[in-house]
Amino acid sequence: MSSPAPCTRSWSISEDSLRRYVYYASENCIQELLSASDSNRVTNGGDGWKVLAFENGVEISKRRSGSLHIFRSRWLLRSVSPQQFITVANAIDAAKQWDPDLVEAKYIKDLEDNLSIIRLRFGESSKPLFRNREFIVYERRETMDDGTLVVAVASLPKEIAAGLHPKQNNAIRGLLLQSGWVVEKLDDDSCMVTYVVQLDPAGWLPKCFVNRLNTKLVMIIENLRKQVQPCPTKTSI
Repeated sequence: MSSPAPCTRSWSISEDSLRRYVYYASENCIQELLSASDSNRVTNGGDGWKVLAFENGVEISKRRSGSLHIFRSRWLLRSVSPQQFITVANAIDAAKQWDPDLVEAKYIKDLEDNLSIIRLRFGESSKPLFRNREFIVYERRETMDDGTLVVAVASLPKEIAAGLHPKQNNAIRGLLLQSGWVVEKLDDDSCMVTYVVQLDPAGWLPKCFVNRLNTKLVMIIENLRKQVQPCPTKTSI
């Protein structure tokens, strides 16, 4: 007797139910991002973060969470407002200019003015963690009472993602876990940027690849800095 053919589960979900789910799920993501950006946090690993590098004013840190690490970068942008930075960082049509591994970024659905579903696709020539990967994520953008901008990005559950956008045959669907940006306004119209990412690329990869995202973070930071601060007189420390 032959075994039944495997099937891929997918859930059909109404737009209203999807909106409620994303708002609920993103609340925890936003709080985690704000906690990671807290300037009054304990340093030197007392809060779980271990500094990997600090160069030209950019700090790269990591913290273990289960079997994976969460990576964080923090840097100061002089004479750049939070809105200027977010305008560049959130322009998915131009995302390939600062992330060369990215093949396609496309809005699947806008649920609210500040809430979207996005597909990110990486190709054959991308780095091992991203090669032939795609991510179906929500993006929620919030402005806190003190003017801090938060952009929370995380993958949808695989069954919901499959219902919204079936996976391509040659693609591996990875997961972004509690990732995103926090951009804090400073008094001199500058901003402090914190970028957090936790990635489960799915498929088999050596753990050393999965837990070494710091080189990817550095590349993103440098490329974004060029986009936000094209004038050499506006340098960050």
